[in-house]
Amino acid sequence: MFTFPIVAVRKVIERGIEDAADHGGFRNPYYGTRPGEGEKPGLWLVGDEGVYIMSNGKLAEGTRALVIYAEQCHPKGDIDWWDYKRRHFGDDDGIEFIDAKRLLPLFDRNRRTTHLNIALTETEIALSLITR
Repeated sequence: MFTFPIVAVRKVIERGIEDAADHGGFRNPYYGTRPGEGEKPGLWLVGDEGVYIMSNGKLAEGTRALVIYAEQCHPKGDIDWWDYKRRHFGDDDGIEFIDAKRLLPLFDRNRRTTHLNIALTETEIALSLITR
């Protein structure tokens, strides 16, 4: 399971929308292997060096997407990040697109919650909210 503050998740989505408006749309998370899929407001859950979410709008030359690391899996703060990533995301690097239409209504209906938990299985992405 990977945990992110809802405030940060909203910022990632907003940044992607702003970048898309300024630079011609959304990036394809699947490196062109599934054209058109995931090219809409949302975020990418990325397993790489750590696990993080990132904005998905097209970027200006020399700029970077907004990145927020999972509380459990930051390579500069968690000595066990690799084992945690491998256990909960898998050995390989990867990207999963999560549609903003799935997240924002969930947040709006549950205003008192503070964090989003994302759990991956072989076949699905499970979302849950918690309050801290």
